Amino acid sequence: MNKSNIAWVTDTTATLSPEFIKQHNIFVVPLFVIFGETAYKENVEISSAAFYQKLASSKELPKTSQPSPGEMLDLFKEIKEKYDHVIAIHVTGALTGAYNGAISAAEETGVDAFVLDSLIGSFPLGKMVERAVVLEQQGKTFEEIVAEIKSLPAKGRLFLTPGSLEQLHKGGRVTGTQSVLATLLNMKVILKFHEGRAILSDKVRSHKRAIAKMVDYLEVEKNQVKEVTIIHADNLKEATQLKTTLQAQFSHISFSITELSPVPGTHAGRGTVGLAWLGE
Repeated sequence: MNKSNIAWVTDTTATLSPEFIKQHNIFVVPLFVIFGETAYKENVEISSAAFYQKLASSKELPKTSQPSPGEMLDLFKEIKEKYDHVIAIHVTGALTGAYNGAISAAEETGVDAFVLDSLIGSFPLGKMVERAVVLEQQGKTFEEIVAEIKSLPAKGRLFLTPGSLEQLHKGGRVTGTQSVLATLLNMKVILKFHEGRAILSDKVRSHKRAIAKMVDYLEVEKNQVKEVTIIHADNLKEATQLKTTLQAQFSHISFSITELSPVPGTHAGRGTVGLAWLGE
């Protein structure tokens, strides 16, 4: 039996650092991005940088795919042999099948598991995993950890102004047809996550106003936030400039920069920028 009796599972959209994954023995299930007939495991077989280069030169938009049921089942069988419990925290179940796949694998193997739908992805998802692991380090039991982390999805925030409304529309990842209208009117949109789905939050007349609107959202919650990341999709220059501006405006908050991983980047498009955090 492993000295830790809890196995931690998440997926590649969490963008956890390799060091954290190795240190805490996190099982990371890859999602796939597909160019033509070739499928790549995001952040495993194709890095974000390589993905955005390929996206820029590709004539057709790539597709995305969840882990196969067989892969998830094999992972949970392996875990059952070594651990007493599993805590799996996954990207929103409304947009990919990783969450439902984990539930099915847990039921089929009979392992004692708690599967949490983060209702979000990217940085907030990664922070949920990190906070949960800290609870284990504090000596909390499986049951105590489960009780505490159930409240985390409600604290996740992710706002984006997408680089490509066309990709969002084709991918069907945003509810409604307002993205088409916004394109026709040459407007910028801001997306937010609500109950696990990406929805249109605002439409504004310029990119500058879109950024300002996202900063307004942070202003409202600043007293409940210690860490914020600037999300970007092949847009490091703007993300770096925004980080400098925000650090001066919110001196008590620690800011970082996170590149959107290939699967969500497929839908948001190159040039996307946004803000994300997990409230206290």
